[in-house]
Amino acid sequence: MLMEGRMMFWNGTSIIGIILLAIFNLTLSDYCIAGDSRQIIERPGVTIEIFSEGQGPMVLMIPSLGRGAEDFADLAKRLSGAGYTAVRIQPRGIGQSRGALKGISLHDLAVDAATVIEDMKGQPAIIIGHAFGNRVARMLAVKRPELVRAVVLLAAGGKAPMDPAIRDSLTKSFDLNMPETERLEHIRRAFFAPGNDPSVWRGGWYPEVAEAQGAATQATKLQDWWSGGKAPILVVQPMKDTVATPVNAKMLKEDIGERVTIVEIADAGHALLPEQPEAVAKAVIGYIKLH
Repeated sequence: MLMEGRMMFWNGTSIIGIILLAIFNLTLSDYCIAGDSRQIIERPGVTIEIFSEGQGPMVLMIPSLGRGAEDFADLAKRLSGAGYTAVRIQPRGIGQSRGALKGISLHDLAVDAATVIEDMKGQPAIIIGHAFGNRVARMLAVKRPELVRAVVLLAAGGKAPMDPAIRDSLTKSFDLNMPETERLEHIRRAFFAPGNDPSVWRGGWYPEVAEAQGAATQATKLQDWWSGGKAPILVVQPMKDTVATPVNAKMLKEDIGERVTIVEIADAGHALLPEQPEAVAKAVIGYIKLH
């Protein structure tokens, strides 16, 4: 009952939210990711926490490597305001989501997403995957095409090699023992376009989850998920992305052709969502209205 009581207040003003944080000893992450409703979905051996808001066709969002549902908070509000049920999935190992983190593949994580769709509505959904989440989104579209209306890929990589220096900064972004100033520089280098503020991603990093997701990617053949099945695909490509470089979008278009639509976003890196929220929402909502 206490958690339900907490959730009733999230639409209040920021000062009310701050007071509630103190009263209930919540973390800032608890406050930021709260939507209209929080649900727990279970299947044998797996517990999945989700946050949903709005009414209408379902849009399921899968976050980036080692990061959680809070990254989609702004986009979820915009989607719910546009007439969609915006559902943010919390990956295994974050929040209340639980499940094996060793010996898994992208197939297992795609089943988690499928479980959410089946439990929520059972109707085909739009799937949005950010960065690592794009792999899970495409894997889901391959495994369970009947559950997927279309796939939206934000900062989608997977094929073109990454510069070793950028890979090093990506890895060091998850080193929570590193001095903050030094770690923020690595976050900036790997995730943000020049001039954009990396401090908005100071928190929200889950190294153990990132390690498990990386291993799941390595355990899955590229050809298993790269094509996204037969689903229509929107690639929202940040043009300053040094992790999933723009050539990845071109490769996908060359490989599978007219199913792919590419929208380029200027002045954004791999983080994308906090850098250009309005441009991302415009591209996503414009596309899904057609699907």
